[in-house]
Amino acid sequence: MDTMTINAARIIPAVAVPEGAGVTVYRTIGTPVIRNFDPFLLLDHISSDKPEDYLAGFPSHPHRGFVTFTYMIDGHMQHQDSMGNRGDLGPGSAQWMKAASGVIHSEMPQQQNGLMRGFQLWINLPAAHKMDHPEYQEYAAEAFPVINTPDYQIKVLIGRFADAQSPIADPVTDVSYFDVRIQPGKRFQHRFSAQRHSFLYVFEGDGQLRDQTVTLHSLAALSSADETFDFTAGSKGARLLVVSGKPVGEPVVQYGPFVMNTREEIDQALQDFQTNSFVRNRAWIKRK
Repeated sequence: MDTMTINAARIIPAVAVPEGAGVTVYRTIGTPVIRNFDPFLLLDHISSDKPEDYLAGFPSHPHRGFVTFTYMIDGHMQHQDSMGNRGDLGPGSAQWMKAASGVIHSEMPQQQNGLMRGFQLWINLPAAHKMDHPEYQEYAAEAFPVINTPDYQIKVLIGRFADAQSPIADPVTDVSYFDVRIQPGKRFQHRFSAQRHSFLYVFEGDGQLRDQTVTLHSLAALSSADETFDFTAGSKGARLLVVSGKPVGEPVVQYGPFVMNTREEIDQALQDFQTNSFVRNRAWIKRK
């Protein structure tokens, strides 16, 4: 099983990786440094105002055995899949896609120039749910609650923070996902539920996590015993993802876009894809 137990916060700088048809993404989880961080399998960050970094997009490709969550900060990306669904992701919008038994989709930029920023997180599914029917949810920016305080702003993208509830809630993966903007020199403190794996990823500015410096485009992974964190923004402020999830605790066997529990299940996914029997069920769709 390729998982990690982290006894203290570990700082992981992003590395540039070519993905899709040649798009440059900045990856933290999903590299040799941290192959996966149960239940999280991959975190990719697109951030460029150079069209050559993103115009090629992510042409049609399959997924099985996990959930993808895509969050756009700037720019416009279009989703299409093998079941006839079409989605448009603009600034501040998000897409939750439970690939489960199988989805083939594409994600293509709908702009020729300008800034493109966004994230995709892969979340593992337990064995009992890997072959569930697919589900698809897409929400515009205004659907997500925002909490404002003098020191910070929180956008609740998955789960709950205080009395603010995201329209996206998944009892199977039990993930929380927040976009937190902290004013210069101010603090953000948060307590997670017990026995979860949590991380923060800084995508604007920098700051201090206790006595550790977390720089731009770096991820700090917290141990399951570390239920609280205290982050102080630097002189220019900071903006970060704060994400937490319940570990699955099962073997992870991954072959590209297929994530199962055994090699035999991977072989079956490949056979299904090669024989055009990969997509078994139409996704349940929810948009707002």
